[in-house]
Amino acid sequence: MEINKLKSVIEAILFAAGRPVSIKELILSLELTEEDIENIIASMQEEYKEQTRGIEIIKIDHNYQLCTKKELHDFIYPVLDKRNKPNLSNAALETLAIIAYNPKIARAEIEAIRRCISRCLCLQIIRIWLN
Repeated sequence: MEINKLKSVIEAILFAAGRPVSIKELILSLELTEEDIENIIASMQEEYKEQTRGIEIIKIDHNYQLCTKKELHDFIYPVLDKRNKPNLSNAALETLAIIAYNPKIARAEIEAIRRCISRCLCLQIIRIWLN
């Protein structure tokens, strides 16, 4: 296999894995020696630096991982921090505080403490917790 094809295969494996990939996994997949794989990855790391790419390949023990560059964190964080943040009403927060104080409390006891029916609030909290 030609070198550019090997580089694209390694890049695809590291990207798709989304975790550190061991050198042994790469050896099994590519049927190359450890030295060959390390040389190819070193070459890829240099290319990423020269081209001022937003990604880099890092080595963790005997594993490699494709990740974004640290200096780009300020640009990446606002995009990725769009997670759904549950909006809880004051009543739901109050109910959650009661549950946090006494995790084994029954719904009837919550209703006695709050002096109102808390069935819907309990279901809302459970739905948020399960997501």
